[in-house]
Amino acid sequence: MSWRWIPPLAADGRFQMALDRWMLSRQEQSDAEPMLRLYRWSRPTLSLGAHQRRLEPHWPELVAAGEIELVRRPSGGRAVLHAGELTYALACRPASRRRLEAYAQACGWLQAAFAELGLPLSFGRTAAGTAQGQPSCFASGTAADLIHADGANADQPKRIGSAQLWRGPALLQHGSILLTPAKDLWRQVFREDPPNLPPLPCAVAELEQRLRASAERHLCGGPLRDQPLGPEELQAVWSLAADQPSPLPGEASPAACMDRATGANAIPSG
Repeated sequence: MSWRWIPPLAADGRFQMALDRWMLSRQEQSDAEPMLRLYRWSRPTLSLGAHQRRLEPHWPELVAAGEIELVRRPSGGRAVLHAGELTYALACRPASRRRLEAYAQACGWLQAAFAELGLPLSFGRTAAGTAQGQPSCFASGTAADLIHADGANADQPKRIGSAQLWRGPALLQHGSILLTPAKDLWRQVFREDPPNLPPLPCAVAELEQRLRASAERHLCGGPLRDQPLGPEELQAVWSLAADQPSPLPGEASPAACMDRATGANAIPSG
């Protein structure tokens, strides 16, 4: 079965996470085609893992000051700052439902693309329990993450952090590919420097082309089929976006707030 390519788009975090959730929901249909996309965030956003309940005290302050937006991912893991990076998402029914095997199958195209650039990546070896104690996803490299060098040294810089969400046989895997992290903002958010990454030997546009080509060879088994979201699909994504709860304690979703205050519907109609 061919894979569907949803063309890259930039949008806010609420919409992007809703689109990833929608991709997974489509995989619950046994005849659904797998999907892949690359995307960007319309403004700096901090995404929290689904089970990450502890917020650093200064994060709501940065949100109130307009420095960042805050959104919760449907998948696990720790906080990711989406600025100076590229995000990928894939939804499919993998051959293996074993988590580490599924990561290996779903990350091979990423490893192949970076190997062709002379930047080989290996899975990290930091224990998951150790990583849970860190506020930032990129503070450590676990078996779900891709780091530079041979993976034997946990201190090697992490290039790609990934996370999964399963619904039966259906998998959503998405992750952040660090390009040129925003150093000042990273320090504001995490109170530490970003990973000291080797520079990319190509422009971002070329990297995106290489990633797609690598996915066709190492993930999809053939050419990707370009298909943007149709009107009904967009409406479904907007519905999911409006229903997402706020990641800040005590705040309802934007849709609930609007409905309560005005009786209006927060879902765009066009």
